[in-house]
Amino acid sequence: MKDDEKQLVEAIAEMREEEALGLAKAMLARGEDPVRVLELCREAMDIVGKRFERQEYFLPELVLAGEMLENIGAIAKPLIQERSGGEAKKLGRVLIGTVHGDLHDIGKNIVTFMLDINGFEVRDIGIDVPVAKFVEEVRGFAPQVVGLSGFLTLAFDSMKETVQAIEAAGLREGRKIMIGGGQVDEAVRAYTGADAFGGNAVAAVSLCRQWIAA
Repeated sequence: MKDDEKQLVEAIAEMREEEALGLAKAMLARGEDPVRVLELCREAMDIVGKRFERQEYFLPELVLAGEMLENIGAIAKPLIQERSGGEAKKLGRVLIGTVHGDLHDIGKNIVTFMLDINGFEVRDIGIDVPVAKFVEEVRGFAPQVVGLSGFLTLAFDSMKETVQAIEAAGLREGRKIMIGGGQVDEAVRAYTGADAFGGNAVAAVSLCRQWIAA
């Protein structure tokens, strides 16, 4: 890894927002590969996620990291499209939303960003999403993967209801459902009936890759 690449990863991971944005802009302005710049953002986000898991970072740091990714992504993504002569072919479709009763969107937004820069077509339907809305969107968008996000423990019942409603509507066949959020683990996965849980955004991308490539 080159010096400026290390500096960018470190600046994001250490929450130095102005420095990170300045480094990213400078790299892109001199013709560095925008995909590589986003890969570096992803590496930095992995560090942030691990620090969050170890309780070295908390929600404010996740919010700031998400903002940095958004700002860098807004500059890099149009350059990627230019290089590929328009929209690159998408790997697959992912529908994502925070289940009803929960208003948290930081983790969901980071997962959406990471899926987007990894080549997936993502439809983010927001927060506090009613069960019926998920069913309607699954029917219309026909995603291969549905992501249910929730930070609060009360979200577990909402996730379970949503999974059951997708099944009852005859829409479970041929698609996978993943869940994610602050307290989600294997026990919650089993309770909700989802196919898997993602501990962080990198894990969520990995699951989508495995499922859609299979």
